[in-house]
Order: sequence, then structure tokens, then C-alpha cells
Amino acid sequence: MRFRNILTALGLVMSLGLAGCTTTTGDKTEVAETTKVQIFSDSYGSVTDAGYALPAIPIQKVDKKFHRQIVNYATNEKPGTVVVNTRERFLYYVMPRGKAVRYGIGVGKQGFAWQGEAYIAWKQAWPTWHPPKEMAERKPEVAKYVEKGMDPGLRNPLGARAMYLFNEKGQDTLFRLHGTPEWASIGTAASSGCIRMMNQDVIDLYNRVKPGRNSKVVVQQ
Repeated sequence: MRFRNILTALGLVMSLGLAGCTTTTGDKTEVAETTKVQIFSDSYGSVTDAGYALPAIPIQKVDKKFHRQIVNYATNEKPGTVVVNTRERFLYYVMPRGKAVRYGIGVGKQGFAWQGEAYIAWKQAWPTWHPPKEMAERKPEVAKYVEKGMDPGLRNPLGARAMYLFNEKGQDTLFRLHGTPEWASIGTAASSGCIRMMNQDVIDLYNRVKPGRNSKVVVQQ
């Protein structure tokens, strides 16, 4: 009888152990999902957004490391933080449990780089572009847009979305996280200081961030 009871107890322990490996409830499922590393190379097709027909990106021509993907990412920053690594040409959106969504980016040319901490004060879909006066001095052809702005559209330098970075004093830094129609510039230093992303990627990031003081952005050189 004692031997039979031992076998029964062992059976229950084994059953519980197996259940722990296969459960689909509560935290177990969440753990399983967040340990997956995914790449979204199939997310760059044509899309109609707010009446604008965004063309497909020939993503096979973009280095695969710059495709949107979920990666392991060790950081002390809280989930929801955006970390921009300009040297590596990556933007990370921090997720729980040591993960992040990683996007390829284009960064500022030498002399137009910026680093530090800011927050996303506000965000805009299909923004109007107002180049800073300093840019108009370098490029007279854009001077007409300083005041009236360039209307939203497929050729607008801010692309499909823009997120506006302010410093701790609540002042506009004039730096943006934004889309770009120039997908071939991803992975390069080509902008006038702002962080540019493929339009399909900036839409994805835009849907994740919530503007406000808690939407921390860390820009690393």
C-alpha cells in the first residue's frame, strides 16, 4: 500500500511538472511570448494610411539588421523608454523582461548630432514640415517652408509620422523622431540631426509611444 501511495504521489508531481511546461494561462503565456525573438521583414509592403498610399519598401535591399525586430536588450531604462544609439544606427523601444523592439534609423550628419535626454511632448500623423531657420540659411530652396510649412504628403521630409522631443525645461529641442521616404538612407548619417525611420517603422513606433513627461528618450552618441 505504501509503495502504491508513493507511485501515486510521484505521478501527481510529474503531472504538475508537465502542466507547468504546457500551461497557456496567465503569466506563463506572457513569458513564452516575450522570450521569442522576431523579425518583421514582411511588414514593409504598400499600405494606405489616412488617404495616403505609402509605397512598398524593397526591404531586401536594406541590410537585415535594420529590419524591425524584437531583440534581447539589457537596460536599466523602464519599459516605454526610447533609446537611440546613433553609433549603431538603432532605435530601441524598451519592453518588459529584457526585450526591445529594434528599428534601423538614419542619423544626423557630422556636426548636426545631438545627445542627451528628452521626452516626447507630442506626436503627429502626417505632419507639416517647418524647417529651422538655420537650415534655410544653408538651403535657400527650403526657406519658403519656414513660416508656412510644407504640406503633408509622400515627399514631406517628416514622412508619415513625427514625434517632437522637448527637454526637461519643456523647451522644444528642434529634434524629431520621424519617418522618411528615403528608405535607402537608413543606416547612414544623412539627416540634419533628426532621427529618421522607414515610414512603416515610424507608424509602428508612433502607435506604441504615449506623449508626456514619462515618454523618456535617451539619445546616445
